[in-house]
Amino acid sequence: MLLLSGCPLTIRGHDRVFVKRVLTKGGLVLDFAFPTLLHVCLLIFFVAILYSSVGHGGASGYLAVLSFFAVSPEKMSTTALMLNVLVAGLATWSYYRAKHLSMKLAWPFILASIPAAFVGGTIRISEKTYFLLLALVLVFAAFRLAFSSRAGGDQAAEKSVNPRISLPVGAGIGVLSGIVGVGGGIFLSPIMLLMKWASVKQTAAVSALFIVVNSLAGLGGRVLRGSFDMSTSIPIVVAAFAGGLIGSYFGASKFSGFVLRRILGIVLVIAAFKLIVTMV
Repeated sequence: MLLLSGCPLTIRGHDRVFVKRVLTKGGLVLDFAFPTLLHVCLLIFFVAILYSSVGHGGASGYLAVLSFFAVSPEKMSTTALMLNVLVAGLATWSYYRAKHLSMKLAWPFILASIPAAFVGGTIRISEKTYFLLLALVLVFAAFRLAFSSRAGGDQAAEKSVNPRISLPVGAGIGVLSGIVGVGGGIFLSPIMLLMKWASVKQTAAVSALFIVVNSLAGLGGRVLRGSFDMSTSIPIVVAAFAGGLIGSYFGASKFSGFVLRRILGIVLVIAAFKLIVTMV
């Protein structure tokens, strides 16, 4: 019997379980059993497709997936940020090639978010507080995905953003992102669309770049506090890369993924409910 994040796990010899203890700086790392790893990879693959299609890295989705498998908070947030950089990086490149990325629109948010996300990444919080924040983030992400507009907004003109608004917005999102282990695009994109600062495609492009820099800053904060864990399974990285490649291509050129985002929103709500029940 092994204990991971307070959750008992029974290991049986006939299950072909590839479990080993690896002593790392972050503590005990549990490698998934092969059937479990396959399920995780498939879920990560589809999450990467869905999120990258709208210019997001997918951290909230990865955290939801990992929360179902009793992964420790430290490993959850670090893994999500690493996958975020990979998938959002692919989305950024796809939207840039499609000429949707505007640095004029992006820089005010990024300027404040980088140091803020770095600071957020250095902050240590209790496991209960972490899961509470994560549950709130997942609920917000779920409603953002499920109730986003089907169409419209793509013809919106790019507007100049007042730094007195964009700097505090970027800083606030950056701190929260660094603490929880998300890139912040799930918060930035609805604000940009609500304020009519950009079209849907422009918003997706800016969000993707915002996620990349925030995730890198958040990882930097974890390196500084000595809790950076790079033991993520290679198959999970490959699954995220493949999903991000597919989703970013179709998102930048082909479709919006409206119905699929609603399905994903339901999954996130279930994950948030699971976290809350676990804390209680």
